[in-house]
Formats: sequence, structure tokens, C-alpha cells
Amino acid sequence: MPDEPPSAAPVARGVTVRDLRVTLSVPVLRGVDLRAEPGSHLAILGPSGCGKTTLLRAIAGLQVIDSGEIRLGDDPVAGPGLHVAPEERRVGLVFQDWALFPHLTVAANVAYGLPRAQRWRRFGRGNTRAREAVAGLLEMVGVAELADRLPGSLSGGQQQRVALARALAPRPSVLLFDEPFSSLDTHLRAGVRTEVALLLRELKITSIFVTHDQDEAFVLGDEVAVMREGVIVQQASPADLYSRPVDSWLAEFVGDAELIPGDASGDVAATSIGRVPLADTTHGAVRVLVRPEEIVLASGSGASVVEVEYHGHDTLTWVALADGVVLRSRSTGAPRFGVGDEVRVGHSGSPARAYPVDGSVPMAPTTSDVA
Repeated sequence: MPDEPPSAAPVARGVTVRDLRVTLSVPVLRGVDLRAEPGSHLAILGPSGCGKTTLLRAIAGLQVIDSGEIRLGDDPVAGPGLHVAPEERRVGLVFQDWALFPHLTVAANVAYGLPRAQRWRRFGRGNTRAREAVAGLLEMVGVAELADRLPGSLSGGQQQRVALARALAPRPSVLLFDEPFSSLDTHLRAGVRTEVALLLRELKITSIFVTHDQDEAFVLGDEVAVMREGVIVQQASPADLYSRPVDSWLAEFVGDAELIPGDASGDVAATSIGRVPLADTTHGAVRVLVRPEEIVLASGSGASVVEVEYHGHDTLTWVALADGVVLRSRSTGAPRFGVGDEVRVGHSGSPARAYPVDGSVPMAPTTSDVA
């Protein structure tokens, strides 16, 4: 196949994974199902050791699967008796440690990713098309002035941009990121990930990010797929994941959560902070999910303030109820109460998710739950 012109635009493809299973001495992927729509951005979120990187490697073609199926667009690339080689999948991969060649300049590193492996030898012998392509890619990621520098002389953020330019060089239809910002300091990480998100939305390339950082997943993903012990627990928009997690583990994993014991009667539960409206009908003993920002404090009695943390943009206040239960309340601005103050605690927010305990009647399933 002849080389495509450097200006050729990539055509985004969706990614479909069905019942994917991989064993590496022990089962790692135990039946993974997920879907990334063409041009969308999917974040795979989960704790260390849950199988996130193995899943990414399987999509890239770096890991042979035991069973299941992977499709890129309409094309199967892995399945029973099938394993399409990584270089034939048109998938780009940005590694956690960036994996730049330390002895090559920035421009040569990016040229290494050009179609048909237009490596430094050809790039350095007057290959005008390759030079123009590299210059365009470096301009795109904002490091055009660094073309002649070696990677070791760059900051972490600059190296991240070079790695992204190299991954974009073959014009992939799917771009994969393995913990791409974990090596950056906190302040730099936020800025770089925002820039990357904006660039990918402009390019309309399907992208999948693996991360253990909830903030990162919510910023980058149109949807977030949460993994636990080798399976996808739930895939949904960040807002749905936060407000309607399928179980209590997920509720606590994707944000601060208070799980308050209650007695449900249809669409309301009686709890120690009063009656809380429920998102789904259920009956019996439950644990009601209430986020700290939905717990409101007012002057009164029934609870006492035991700790206050002021963060500038908001305040986190711990209160002890009469039954000894300690809850967190988050409010904007400066603290309204101090340690030792008596307060009244209530709920203010949308109908809450509730999780039945043994012996209660399960809730009806909802269409937003994807397990």
C-alpha cells in the first residue's frame, strides 16, 4: 500500500469489546464488555490491579486474548482464532512513561511514527513531506520550537506533548492512553490534560484513557467505564456515575459518599437526617447514598460539629449525630459553624440512590445502569 499523504485526516472508528477474557497466571479480564462510539472519549477508571492496562493492551493488539471479541469499527481484530497484528489495527498508544527515544531529537521521535515507518534515516535525507508532517504535528501539540531538542532536556509536560505528536503521526482512528499524566506534578497534570482533551475533541479521534484518578476520568471521558476485579461494573456519563452508581462500592469509589442506614417505603426512606426521597421504589432496610454537598446544616440541635476544614472554595464540616454516626457536609465559601456548635442536619438534593441490605425488597432496574 502506498504511503498516504501527511495531510490525510484520520477516520474515527468505534471500539466494541464483548465478553473479553485474559488469563496471565491468574484470571485478569473476566468477561469485559464496553463500547466507545466513533469520535468519543472513554475513560476506563479503576483501582490498581483491576485489569485496566491489560484491557488497553488487548485493544492495541499487544495482548493476545483467551476468548471474547474486539472490534474496531465494523472490523473484528481479535476473537476465536483471530489476532490482527498491532501495526495493522491503526491504533495509536501513548505510554505511561512516554517511551521517547533519548538519543533522537524531538523531530526524529515524531518522524518515527509516520506511515510506513519513515524513520530518521529517511527523515534526515531531505524527505520534505516527512519534515512538513512532523512540523505540523509539533505545531498542533504546541512544541514546534523544540524540534531539535533531545527528550532529556524537556520538561515532563513537553515530553508528554511529543509523545502525543508521535502517536498522532500514523493518523490513527483510535488513540489509547495508559495513565498518560501520572508522571506529571499535580498542577501541570491539570493543565496538560485539559489541553489534550481540547485537542482530541478538535481532531475528532476516538480515544480511550486508562486512569485510577476519578477527577481525570471525569474531565476526559464523555463516558466512564469503571473496572473492578476484571469486569466493567458500570459504564455511563460522569454525571450518571456520580448520581446513580450501581452499588455502594462504586458510590464510594467515584466520590465522597455517606451511606446512611434507613427504612424505605416506596419512594422515600426514613433516616437519621430525616426523610430522604428515593430515585427508585424499594422497601425495607437500605443504605441511602447522600453526597456531602447534599447534607445541609442549619442552626438548631440534634448534632454537633466535631471538625471543620476550610479549602477556600468550599468548607467540609464533620458533624456527630445523636446516635454517634459522623457525617460530612460540604458547603461553598467560608465556614458557618465552628467545632462544638450544635446544628440541625438535613438533606437537600435530588432523589437519592438506595442500596437494599439483606432481607429487603430489591429496587427495580434502571436504564442508566450498565453492568
